[in-house]
This record gives sequence, structure tokens and C-alpha cells, in this order.
Amino acid sequence: MTDSPSLTCYVFDGWQPKIRPASPRRDWMESSPERYAYRCLPLVMANSHGWEVLNSTGFRACWHGGSSAGSVEIIADPGSDPARVPVALFGEGTITFHIEGIFRTSPGWNLWVGGSPNEAKDGIAPLGGLIETDWSPYSFTMNWRFTRPDHWISFKIDEPFCHIFPVQRGVLPAIAPEIRPIDEEPALRQAYERWSEARTAFQRNVEANPPHAPADRWQKLYYRGLNPDGGEGAPDHETKLRPAAFACPAASD
Repeated sequence: MTDSPSLTCYVFDGWQPKIRPASPRRDWMESSPERYAYRCLPLVMANSHGWEVLNSTGFRACWHGGSSAGSVEIIADPGSDPARVPVALFGEGTITFHIEGIFRTSPGWNLWVGGSPNEAKDGIAPLGGLIETDWSPYSFTMNWRFTRPDHWISFKIDEPFCHIFPVQRGVLPAIAPEIRPIDEEPALRQAYERWSEARTAFQRNVEANPPHAPADRWQKLYYRGLNPDGGEGAPDHETKLRPAAFACPAASD
């Protein structure tokens, strides 16, 4: 039996990274009619797939269109620590968040770094990276790039600016993807066609006889991990992800 993969954030004195299990919630999903967006299980699972690094200082920023770092203006919110705001280092309309931590993963595991899934910010977009944190002694940064000039954006205190999760190195190159005719898998074709027909019939029935309960307006087969015939799809089907919080050492007396 192999040990579970590890993820450790090493800090120096004075470093205080704010890291929490990623939230499944999104404001736009909360405001959807009857919170309808949460019925899409893949969205919810992606939202909580990892950990979030939170912003420690509120600020606003604007890119004035040039390619140099000086074309970006960053202003800390009143009362905020200006030493902790992101900086413009690389030009090309980017801002850089420094992350106070050196991450270490198990041998053979990388760390995926990017923005929160299914979250958008008007005027600026997160950049992604993949880092070999099983050996690297280096810290890394989280970078965002403006999507248009002369548009002010802002980040609040405790707003997520970075999303991380480990991925096993070497998996993708080992996969040999294929496109094959569905007739090679008759059972799969039959199951798909059964589901397609049932879905069409279900939607017509909902239109003709609108259910009173919102939960009765969708089939929930995938959500419940069921095949079209009602049989179990997978014994380890997941509807929630609960990544553990980062444990901190107890304070010494």
C-alpha cells in the first residue's frame, strides 16, 4: 500500500499565506434562478478541486496599454499594506502576486497553478502554470493579464487570486487518445440512445406538466451516478469534494 500524496507549504518567519480548501460556491451561481447552476455537478466539482490562495491586501489596478511594466498602475486600498500588493514585473499588461510559501509535493507530482475555475473577472484574466514542486526549491508567483487597457479592476481582501492542486507527472504523455466509431461499443451506444430518448421525453413532459418542485425539473441521472437504466455507474461516484485544510503546527509555549 502506497502512502497518500503530500502537499506542504513551507514558510519563513513573517510569511503568512492565506490558503483554504476551494469553495464550491460562486456568486454568479448563487444568483442564478433557483440557484439552477448548481445542478451542473461538473461545475461544482471543478470549483472545489483544490485549494485557494487568498489576497491579503485590497487594491485596484489599471493597464494603460503599453508593453512595459510601467504601463500598469497599482493602488493599495486605504489602510491596506502597500508592501503586500501585487507588482508589475513582466510588462505586457500583467500583474504579479507573490505567494508567501515554498510548496513541496510527493515525488513525481507537480502543482497546477491558475485562477479559480468557473470564475471570471471583467478586464483581467488569470494565467496558468505547471510547476515541478517535488524538487524545486524556488517560490513562484501568480500572474494575471489585463484583457483591455484603461479599465480599472480591483481585488478585495480575502478574495481568491490563485487556485492550486497536485497532478501526477508523466500521466498525459502515457495516454494514447483515440477517436473511434461508436459502433465498436454497442453497449455504450445503446445506453446513450436510451438516455437521449428518455431525456427528450422528460423535457417534453416538464414543458407539458411543469413540476411544482424545482428538483423535479431535471433528471439527475449523472448527478446521482446512475446509468440510464437506473443501475449504478461507479461505486466511487462523487458529488462533493472536501480537500483538507492546511494543518499548522501548534504554537510552542
